[in-house]
Amino acid sequence: MQILVHICCAPCFAYPHKRLLEEGHSVVGYWYNPNIHPSMEYKARMDSVKKYASLENVDVVYANYDLFSYLSNAIKAMEKERDRCVACYEYRLKKTGEYAKENGFDAFTTTLLVSHQQKHEKIREIGESVSKKVGIPFHYEDFRKGWNQGKAIATQYGLYRQKYCGCIFSEWERYRKIL
Repeated sequence: MQILVHICCAPCFAYPHKRLLEEGHSVVGYWYNPNIHPSMEYKARMDSVKKYASLENVDVVYANYDLFSYLSNAIKAMEKERDRCVACYEYRLKKTGEYAKENGFDAFTTTLLVSHQQKHEKIREIGESVSKKVGIPFHYEDFRKGWNQGKAIATQYGLYRQKYCGCIFSEWERYRKIL
């Protein structure tokens, strides 16, 4: 299959990229993370993805950084007392699924399935829901088992490793104690 892989960051992309290639799939990365803030954090992560893509000779699509549209969506979700992380997963996976469908991919997946910190079952549910809406399969695989491999590749290549999920809300939570 030709699979479009939503990339949250280079270290999390390393294992799924290698794993999907081992399974015989063709892999294209999809960098879409309007949730990442501030802009220099976004740039550091994107530059790291570009470095990995260059070293591993993998194609990556770089979608627009539509921060304000994302923030508007996130605030509306929180006003409705929805889980902001779930709203963020929905936002990014919807865009990924739509891009995959419009560009002839056989399936899509996400590197969010690598992290032990993310809401894994919610991501799977959302991916499957998006799959039904856009009419293209969501490739589910529990990539958490490869987290250490991705971390080792990131160290080997000198890839940037972030300290928080990336959104303005998690940044605020992380640093509010020192403010």
